Amino acid sequence: MEDVKGTVCVTGGTEFIASMLIKRLLEEGYSVRTTARPDTENKRDLSFVTNLPGAAEKLKIFGADLNDPHSFDAAIKGSKGVFLVATPVDFQNKEPQEIVTEREISGTLGILKSCLKSKTVKRVVYTSSLATVVHNGQDSDMMDESFWSDVDFIREKETPNFSSYSISKTLTERAALEFVAEHGVDVVTLIPGLFVGPFICPKFPGSVHISLALLLGTCYLLLISFLRKGAKGRYDCSSCTMSLQKLSGFLGGKYPQFPISTPESLAEIKGRKNPGLPS
Repeated sequence: MEDVKGTVCVTGGTEFIASMLIKRLLEEGYSVRTTARPDTENKRDLSFVTNLPGAAEKLKIFGADLNDPHSFDAAIKGSKGVFLVATPVDFQNKEPQEIVTEREISGTLGILKSCLKSKTVKRVVYTSSLATVVHNGQDSDMMDESFWSDVDFIREKETPNFSSYSISKTLTERAALEFVAEHGVDVVTLIPGLFVGPFICPKFPGSVHISLALLLGTCYLLLISFLRKGAKGRYDCSSCTMSLQKLSGFLGGKYPQFPISTPESLAEIKGRKNPGLPS
C-alpha cells in the first residue's frame, strides 16, 4: 500500500485515546508506529489495534516503557510527527507521588530527546490535562491557557486520589515546555477535560466510566493540532462544561430506560465548582 501521508508515532497505543487516534490516523492514510509496554511472554491481546483496517500494512508496534526513555528511540526514528499520549495514572496511590512524577518527567523528556535525535520529527503533540490549569485557588469563572495549577495548593487542598496525578501532570508539562524552549522542538500541548466517546480498547476507559456520556470525536483534536501550521504552545480543549445536574438531565432524556437520578435529587450535593475552560 502506498505511504500517502508519511510515518507518525503514537505512544501508549493500547490505551483509550491512543488506540482511537491510531484508528483515525490509519483512515487518514498515515503509516503508524505505536508503543506498548514490553510483553516478553506474548500474553497481551493487541488484536483490537492490529485488526484495524490498514493495520496489517501500515501499523507497527514497538515495545517501550517510560521507565526506560531510550526504549522509544526505535519507534520515533524516521517519524515526522509524535503524539505523546502515554502517561502513568495512579488514582489508587499505589506509588508515592514523587516516584510517579519523576518517572513521567524523565519519560517525557527522554521521548523529546529521542525526537531531537531522530532529525526527522517536525512536530510533537503532547496530551496534558485540565489538572494543569484549574487547581490554583484563584476565584475565576473562566481560566484559559495562561493559568497554571499551583503544586502547593494541590498538596494542601486536593484529595489524595487526584493530587498525585495533578502534580505529576503539572510538573511534567512545565518541564516539557522548558525543554522545548531551550532546544527548539516544535511542540503543541493540548489541555483536554474528560475524554469520552466510542472506544476500541478492551479495558473500559475510566473517563467514560465516570461520565457515562457520549461526546463524540475527541481524538480528532490531536490530529488537528498536528496538521495546523502555526500551532504553538498550550491549547485548552474543553468546549463543554457540564454540571452534575445538567448531566443527569441529558442522560435521563437520552436514556429514559435507565434509573438515572433526577437533577432535583442531586441539587443538595455540595462540592467545589471548577471554572470553565475555553476551546
